[in-house]
Amino acid sequence: MVGMTVRMKDIAEDLGLSVVTVSKVLRNHPDISEVTRNRVLQRIKELNYSPNLIARSLVTGRSYMIGLVVPDLLHPFFAEVAKSLSKLLRKRGYYLLIASSEGDPALEENEVDHLLARGLDALIIASCQSKCDLFEKLKDRGMPFVLLDREYPGLSADFVGVDDEAVGRAAAQHLIDIGCRRVAHIRGPENSVGNRRLKGFESALTANGLKLPRDYIIVRDALDTESHKQGREGMLELLKRKTIPDGVFCYSDPIAMGVVDAILSQGMTVPDDIAVIGCGNLHYDDSLRVPLSSIDQNSIAIGERVGKMALDLLDRPQKTRSRRVLVESRLVVRASTQKKNQKGKPSVARRESHAR
Repeated sequence: MVGMTVRMKDIAEDLGLSVVTVSKVLRNHPDISEVTRNRVLQRIKELNYSPNLIARSLVTGRSYMIGLVVPDLLHPFFAEVAKSLSKLLRKRGYYLLIASSEGDPALEENEVDHLLARGLDALIIASCQSKCDLFEKLKDRGMPFVLLDREYPGLSADFVGVDDEAVGRAAAQHLIDIGCRRVAHIRGPENSVGNRRLKGFESALTANGLKLPRDYIIVRDALDTESHKQGREGMLELLKRKTIPDGVFCYSDPIAMGVVDAILSQGMTVPDDIAVIGCGNLHYDDSLRVPLSSIDQNSIAIGERVGKMALDLLDRPQKTRSRRVLVESRLVVRASTQKKNQKGKPSVARRESHAR
């Protein structure tokens, strides 16, 4: 084969293996023995082989591309999920294509169509749709997909996320534990995440005998794409109330950062005047004037789980029952809720389930 272009077929014939087996070695597929894997890798090294992705796709019928659609590429949570997901897929010989919907359902459909036109093997989507039409279209086209972060009641589909009711409960309970009695919430959009975090938040207040005035729930637009600005504006609105809150749970960390800025801009302190907790546990704590308490969604684990689920769909195309995986979340306490002479009790939102 000296002087000739080496093909996957040549390596397979040379070693007495199938092309599929060689392809699985290149994708680091787990069902190949170490002996076979080492034989193939050694021969690849000897021949200085570089895979022809187009040819490999023609042989296997796969593009080895998986799409990811998220509301905001700048949101640190989705960025961390994408990084973890890409790392896992890369080990299996797959490539990740990423698109942003910017929270616009029509743009999201357009981005999905563009990704599908590239011959994706599977799609992972944190959707902003209000209905299930898009997902039914994916099913009709036979496109394997996994829902990320956001669920749709009544839709039979694989899902990976956190228990958002537990997130809301843990955040509210922590504020109550440090002595807050007038607790407000800047909520997320009208989707499963925003609704469930609000429900968990309300349930914790009720369990502790606290009232939640309706004007203590702030609804802002564009929380996925203008979070800091929306958080700041939402907090300034709360500061106009006749009785201002002494604790605020924010739908996300970027919103909470805007809330903290608004409080400090009015000459008040965090947390002694108003305690603040976010969600996401994003990794820029050192850059904040007041380090932020948060619920850690374990974005790395979410990326890994959603990747494994997508690959499993490809390995088991006849699977009929959907799976629901809730990754563990936990409370991380920092200065924004550490009031003087108040340490607070450890509250943890923990749960992992595989509902079938």
